[in-house]
Amino acid sequence: MSSVGTSKGILEIAKFGVYVAVPIVLMYTFANNSTNINRFMGDRSYVVYPKEAPLPPSPKELREMAKELARNNKNLY
Repeated sequence: MSSVGTSKGILEIAKFGVYVAVPIVLMYTFANNSTNINRFMGDRSYVVYPKEAPLPPSPKELREMAKELARNNKNLY
């Protein structure tokens, strides 16, 4: 029974070592060599803006359009 517990303990220690070592190795790799960051992230465009759309009408133009629609509706009824 104690041998099973020991093997599980060694496995847990190994997993913990991997969990701790992976972020440390990645930080060391990227923090010491900025060309790695540029190679992995520099070529990708993360924000892509849409093409410029026409501006919406001004409030004055909207009021004029509303008045014209109201006049057209009066003529229909």
